[in-house]
Amino acid sequence: MGLSRSARLGAVATAAASFLVIAASSAPTPGAPGIGDPYFPRLGNGGFDARHYDLDIAYAPDTGRLDGRTTLTARATQKLSSFDLDLQQLEVTDVQVDGRPARFTRDGDEITVTPRHPLARGRVFTVSVTYGGIPQALGGPIIFGSDYGWMKTPDGVFVACEPNAASTWFPSSDHPADKATYDIRIKAPRGLTGVSNGRLVSTYDKGGSTYTHWRESKPMATYLATATIGKFDVRTGRTPGGIPIYVAIDPVLKNGNNVDVYAVTAAATDYWSQVFGPYPFEETGAIVDDMPEAGFSLEVQSKPAYSAVRNETTIVHELAHQWFGDSVSVAQWKDIWLNEGFATYAQWLWAEHQGTRTAHDSFLAGYTSRPADSAFWQIKVADPQRDTMFASAVYQRGAMALQMLRERIGDTAFFKLLPAWTKLHRYGNADTAGFIRLAERVSGQQLDDLFDTWLFTTGKPAL
Repeated sequence: MGLSRSARLGAVATAAASFLVIAASSAPTPGAPGIGDPYFPRLGNGGFDARHYDLDIAYAPDTGRLDGRTTLTARATQKLSSFDLDLQQLEVTDVQVDGRPARFTRDGDEITVTPRHPLARGRVFTVSVTYGGIPQALGGPIIFGSDYGWMKTPDGVFVACEPNAASTWFPSSDHPADKATYDIRIKAPRGLTGVSNGRLVSTYDKGGSTYTHWRESKPMATYLATATIGKFDVRTGRTPGGIPIYVAIDPVLKNGNNVDVYAVTAAATDYWSQVFGPYPFEETGAIVDDMPEAGFSLEVQSKPAYSAVRNETTIVHELAHQWFGDSVSVAQWKDIWLNEGFATYAQWLWAEHQGTRTAHDSFLAGYTSRPADSAFWQIKVADPQRDTMFASAVYQRGAMALQMLRERIGDTAFFKLLPAWTKLHRYGNADTAGFIRLAERVSGQQLDDLFDTWLFTTGKPAL
């Protein structure tokens, strides 16, 4: 039986509407201005996946001016009419997409780039940004009240960018969920050394300048990138286990603290390779700079940055981060205990390895020294909030959670779990739920109560 005229018209209208929906869904749309992290809603960018950064920077310490050209290779994850990059403070003078001039506009820290033609989903493209200015360090409560990011030193600059300061010196998708490989080329006044991630490809003097080219061939979160510049005494070699090592120490600090940074770095890298799984990067090392205003160190990928000569326990903490934080990075910043709790627990494991104190005794010391009414117990470790994401509870209670886990599931399962975790998420991103699932799988136990108590609730747990 045929359709009535009205039914036929209805069918035609329905077909036309569905065609419009299909046409609309395949129309190019702008990429999102943020990746969707609740702590930093506008950090990172949607619509593309960063693949590789080519950073070319020139720094003049006398004026503080940075001039740069960043070329990002990325893959479009949707049909893009435009896309965003994160860049704070610095002025953009030119943007090109696939070598052709592109329009760009600016809204605060967001640069919106409109290529001449939409980018098809799945297409790999390049965006080159020429920019310059005087980068400013960031401040506020997040990093213990310290400035962080691009920090001028007496002879250059100390660059340590966690969590959101990479975009103060290069345009990027500035969130750890969007990792990429890097080539970093640094031009500095002759006699200064530019130190960055990965392996040194080349260094040479030309005119009044020194040029260094570094290559990080493993995926890296933006905040772990550095371009620290200054006078450095450099020592290179291999750890006893055969891993290349590069240690740069500001000569002003060479008699500091009686810590042999090179020896501790070599020993800890080799030991963690046994406990946590194979070392994930091509080189290990350290950058030790004279930067008293920065009261912190950072697990810069392949060579942690120390703002002064630190102690042995800080060095082993930052090196543990090469696995927990650098190779396995957080999916969102609320998961930060997966970095800091694990690196703090590594300090307890190091003391145990040295025969000075068991991890159980380290746990008890931290637990008993804090009364039940201490503010320490009021931080929810698995979601500590942006301004308190580096509160001591994230470190210490995070480590306590791991010790409780170890005592519940036993050493055999626990020391199987750690390398299983770093292998499963090597060079990727992970979250707390994923760790709980793996712990339950490896141990064969139901562990909801343990993690609820130590990570998801406030108050001092009963033992």
